[in-house]
Amino acid sequence: MHALSLPTWWIHVASVLEWGLAMLAIQRWGQRRGEPEWNWLALAMVPALISAMAACTWHLFDNAQELYGLVVLQAGCTVLGNAAMALAAWNLQRKRATL
Repeated sequence: MHALSLPTWWIHVASVLEWGLAMLAIQRWGQRRGEPEWNWLALAMVPALISAMAACTWHLFDNAQELYGLVVLQAGCTVLGNAAMALAAWNLQRKRATL
């Protein structure tokens, strides 16, 4: 755990928790409004959460080269998550335009 300072760890962990809470809030927002398309946005956020967890795990083990696959996983999940969130946002916009 020497790879990051304590304040940096705090930010990493808080960001992961915040992202999870944001996913839950978005899902509940859609339920309250009766707009199920918000669920797609919350689901699209999952790869970014996996990406963040992969980064934290790699740092937890002092950026060990044996775990470098986590960096590749993080990069892939980031690309997938960004694309998924863009599609989910487009879907929300498309739904709004038809109202």
